[in-house]
Amino acid sequence: MARYIFITGGVVSSLGKGLASAALGALLQARGYSVRLRKLDPYLNVDPGTMSPYQHGEVFVTDDGTEADLDLGHYERFTGVPATINDNITTGKIYQGILQKERRGDYLGATVQVIPHVTNAIKDFVLHGNHDVDFVLCEIGGTVGDIEALPFFEAIRQLGNDLDRDQAIYVHLTLLPYIPTAGELKTKPTQHSVKELRSIGIQPDILLCRSDRPVPQEERRKIGLFCNVRPEAVIQALDAVSIYHVPIAYHKEGFDDEVLRAFHITDAPAPKLEMWQDICDRVIEPDGEVTIAIVGKYTGLKDAYKSLSEALTHGGIANNVKVKLKWVQADVFDSEDAVHHLQNVHGILVPGGFGERGAEGKIKAAEFARVQNVPYFGICFGMQMAVIEAMRNLVGDKSANSSEFGEGENPVVGLMTEWTKGNELEKRVEGDDLGGTMRLGAYDARLTAGTKVAEIYGSCDIKERHRHRYEVNMECREQLEEYGVIFSGVSPDGLLPEIVEIPSHPWFIGVQYHPELKSKPFEPHPLFASFIDAAVKQSRLV
Repeated sequence: MARYIFITGGVVSSLGKGLASAALGALLQARGYSVRLRKLDPYLNVDPGTMSPYQHGEVFVTDDGTEADLDLGHYERFTGVPATINDNITTGKIYQGILQKERRGDYLGATVQVIPHVTNAIKDFVLHGNHDVDFVLCEIGGTVGDIEALPFFEAIRQLGNDLDRDQAIYVHLTLLPYIPTAGELKTKPTQHSVKELRSIGIQPDILLCRSDRPVPQEERRKIGLFCNVRPEAVIQALDAVSIYHVPIAYHKEGFDDEVLRAFHITDAPAPKLEMWQDICDRVIEPDGEVTIAIVGKYTGLKDAYKSLSEALTHGGIANNVKVKLKWVQADVFDSEDAVHHLQNVHGILVPGGFGERGAEGKIKAAEFARVQNVPYFGICFGMQMAVIEAMRNLVGDKSANSSEFGEGENPVVGLMTEWTKGNELEKRVEGDDLGGTMRLGAYDARLTAGTKVAEIYGSCDIKERHRHRYEVNMECREQLEEYGVIFSGVSPDGLLPEIVEIPSHPWFIGVQYHPELKSKPFEPHPLFASFIDAAVKQSRLV
């Protein structure tokens, strides 16, 4: 029988509900329990796939091709449990399903309403497919009091009554702001947040209180008194030196103990946290440091590259070094000779992106890395720009470009019109909707034996997650290979290039997929581990 933990947030947004959920999932796993984590998002978009990275952050992609909230990346990185289409729902997706049923006549002429139809759909999503896990952690996006989140709060309130006793609890994450002029932490925002939650029928069992300084015991007692929560269940959540220290910090504060106590579980084994302690030691006390330049389009919001920055950290963990990130806005190359931004870095990474803005800057970054023998890692768009750079400056075709930027003489990169997924042929045309029409999810690739990537992976057969609608044209393969740029990985049918590399370069690899989506602190992705290893070697030369 699965037990349900509903995680809500109050006072302000961006307090870290996703990280708290992921850390709690990791703690329950460390005690031997199985977990599943889900995110309920109140916005009306069907999924985050068409949302601006500046508004929403990165789009996380699962093996089954679901475009999901970035918190699912936290869930996977902390628990190792692969997320699926059943782990992220939005208001838009809920209403889309309900309206389709209404048009078909499934409701037999009944008036379709928020209660019970919308709330029932939310409850069905929460309860679906949990027979094989011990705990299901459901994070509700947004902040209590948000009008668009009310159906979700009502649904989880109902579930508290629908489920058996001791089968559901509520954790509320709040903020305790420090007022310098008063010299004290203020509990009133938390009290009002809980009051708002209780007004819609939800009494939290545990309060997780974010703070930048220790919370005195008297303040915890006061919060518990006014919020109808036991003082021991008021858990301080202090700022951590690393997100990977959070599970250890939360256990030290008794968070997982209080969760089990709320479920009246008294015989749980002690958590095995040695793995997390080892990760923390490597992050906090590394043997050295390398600097990686990330030449991107959305560097103004670091969450746009959340999985990427974490995967680089994982590469550092694998090599026991600190990875210092130097964010370079690709646009700066348009107005100045910005190569000086790349001087003295130990590796250059060009990530994915969409559209022409900043493309020339990424091409110049690839050229700098190739010519100066600096380790280069191109991901998705970054691979495509590396190919265009090679076609222009090695092959000598100055017209090489991407059809994504408009019609040109030589579209080295073009819109994909069809590809194979499993046993089915996927087709797309220029006028398709933007949402959900890319090559999404996990696809197989075949690597050429003896190449650097085959050595890194230790295999010639891999499966990686994709998110793109443009592809490098295979017709340029022979021209590039004449100049030492090889296609070392292709799709099983040989039609789609997956990986390019330059064997004569210390480390120059471009991949069409997104390896950062599968990297974890306890299992760093081999490409990131190898890239940081190359950066360490480069640091000895600079």
